[in-house]
Amino acid sequence: MNSETLILFFIVGAALVGGAIVFSWLVSPKSFNPQKSQSYECGIPTRGITWLQFNVGYYLFAILFLVFDVETVFVFPWAVVMKEVGLSAFIEIVIFFFILGIGLLYAWKKHALIWE
Repeated sequence: MNSETLILFFIVGAALVGGAIVFSWLVSPKSFNPQKSQSYECGIPTRGITWLQFNVGYYLFAILFLVFDVETVFVFPWAVVMKEVGLSAFIEIVIFFFILGIGLLYAWKKHALIWE
């Protein structure tokens, strides 16, 4: 594939995405009701202070989920080519799991896995 084909591919892709965005903006129904700019919480008007602090544990729980979710993205291609690459790939994945295990032990020690 030469560079002209690659440039044309990106231009056509950008034009299709841009065209879809412009088309959806043109044909979508529009409402200028002032209620649309108000905050929405299950249809119930808020009472009192609406800015509340959340437990940082929820954030840590989400980060841990992302870490182990991304881990599966790396492990699947490794498993596909494991026989072809050999022992070096096995050693690298053991190191990878060791580092993730240290992170899991740290999160466990900090009680980030307790959902309260």
